[in-house]
Amino acid sequence: MRRLKMEKIDKNGDGYIDLSELKEALDGCGFKLPGWKVRQMIEEYDDKRQIQHRGRLSFDEFEKMCLELKSNEVASKFKQVVSKKENLETLGGMSDASSEGTTHSVRLEEQLAFSDWINSNLRKDPDLKHLLPIDSEGKALYDKVKDGILLCKIINHSCPDTIDERAINKKNLTLYTKHENLTLALVSSQAIGCNIVNIDAHDLAKGKPHLVLGLLWQIIRIGLFNQITLENCPGLTTLLLDGERIEDLMKLSPEAILLRWVNHHLERAGVARRCNNFQSDISDSEIYSHLLQQIAPQDSNVTLEALLEQNHLNRAEIMLQQAAKLGCRSFVTPNDVVNGIYKLNLAFVANLFNNHPGLDRPEGDIEGLENLEETREEKTYRNWMNSMGVLPYVNWLYSDLADGLVIFQLYDIIKPGIVNWNRVHKKFSKLRKFMEKLENCNYAVELGKQLKFSLVGIAGQDINDGNATLTLALIWQLMRAYTLSILTQLANTGSPIVEKEIVTWVNNKLAGAHKKSSLKSFQDPSVADAKVVIDLIDAIKPGTINYELVKEGGPDEDNLANAKYAISMARKTGARVYALPEDITEVKPKMVMTVFACLMAMDYIPNMDVKQT
Repeated sequence: MRRLKMEKIDKNGDGYIDLSELKEALDGCGFKLPGWKVRQMIEEYDDKRQIQHRGRLSFDEFEKMCLELKSNEVASKFKQVVSKKENLETLGGMSDASSEGTTHSVRLEEQLAFSDWINSNLRKDPDLKHLLPIDSEGKALYDKVKDGILLCKIINHSCPDTIDERAINKKNLTLYTKHENLTLALVSSQAIGCNIVNIDAHDLAKGKPHLVLGLLWQIIRIGLFNQITLENCPGLTTLLLDGERIEDLMKLSPEAILLRWVNHHLERAGVARRCNNFQSDISDSEIYSHLLQQIAPQDSNVTLEALLEQNHLNRAEIMLQQAAKLGCRSFVTPNDVVNGIYKLNLAFVANLFNNHPGLDRPEGDIEGLENLEETREEKTYRNWMNSMGVLPYVNWLYSDLADGLVIFQLYDIIKPGIVNWNRVHKKFSKLRKFMEKLENCNYAVELGKQLKFSLVGIAGQDINDGNATLTLALIWQLMRAYTLSILTQLANTGSPIVEKEIVTWVNNKLAGAHKKSSLKSFQDPSVADAKVVIDLIDAIKPGTINYELVKEGGPDEDNLANAKYAISMARKTGARVYALPEDITEVKPKMVMTVFACLMAMDYIPNMDVKQT
């Protein structure tokens, strides 16, 4: 019986269940969990595993998971499956949607690490004087985020200029203006690629610890990883292996690049040992000690004295004292190093890389680099996908979409049930993987045609090959379909909303509020000064806009200032805008359409502050 069940779940007979198939496996065993919860289980369960074992479960582990799910409520059980027992603080009844018996685990080391990071990076901000510093144990962290200002500042630290400071309510705060700040932070975090499924501003206002920590980690991680690019560090080309091209480097996850970087410096230091993960491999501080000495400037007096200490905890403290000489004692305590806490050690290494890469800049220009730097359009699409909670996380569009799996997840969100998952290869065999991935991509194009996408000249091979122009054409139509499907659901008229109706709605709304601006089309040159967007926001929520901050428009810098204000104010009202200010000033019709569509959605639901499912 046990063997039969395993055969049913374990598709390729290797004795393991891919975490990508966990929802299907749990469904088959009678555990109907929502997608967001399974995604959270996968992320947290994966975090505590060594890298060579990540991404899959043995049958014994899966069976244990099912037994525990059965014996407890899903939410409280969650903690037992995905978390180590040490250093967990249990909080009862945090979820309104579940019974008072629900519990959640909060990692105290994350609470401490994120609080310390916030104190170190934002303590000089005059707008945060009333909030910082956070206490040494980080217990006050959850209260500090409640007015929304701190979250907005953290987002801007990770992704500068995401939020226009003029849109943040800073003085004489009321419950309503705090809620506006939290909405601004939440929607802005989504725009930079955070998955905010099942989080709303009310949760943050209540300071729900597990949700606050989860959101903070996503924002901080994005900020740390944003800098691990060829644009910011051309020296990354020195990490290429024999026979590899720059394109191969782009396909690697930030974690994989950091592992190469660490091993590159170990090799240069003449050390035989190599790092395969940021958990067990770094727990004795030996790799860290050699890395620090290798990347340290000569006058920094960084030494290997930690290696003279036999006790691992004491050794970790001495090693971190060396990191402090580089201004990089962040994220980890000696305990976190010895226990191999994955998230925090990954953040520690990323911070080291960002401050002291120690990579020689290549001589001359890097051939083809301008074609490999992520464009604004690519970044917007990637952030949209990641905010939808797709797995795996999309780092580089063309390689990460080449097997079709992320595209299928997006189809399933746009039109649930459209994907026949029996036709999808979720795991790839060594001998047939190229054909299996191509078959997925062919099916992805077929589904697009079912949804009446314009896919003339686009074949599965183009997606599989990572053809930039044709892949972007498909992604845009996915994003367009998603935007219009949300709008159609909200309008509830029984027929799909099309672009022409959005333009009509915009003009009616503006005229009804006695605004002078109007919209001819999404290519209308008058969009460039952003006034039509600003007026529309004020028409939807009268009194929202401070017109003293709006420039007359004309000069590029005035238009850009208006566009930044417009997008942040739109997000502050709850409109889930992914477009960037430049999309407005340059009148990019596709992105301009999404801005107006999101604002139209706002008008159908005045309070868009609802949890996504």
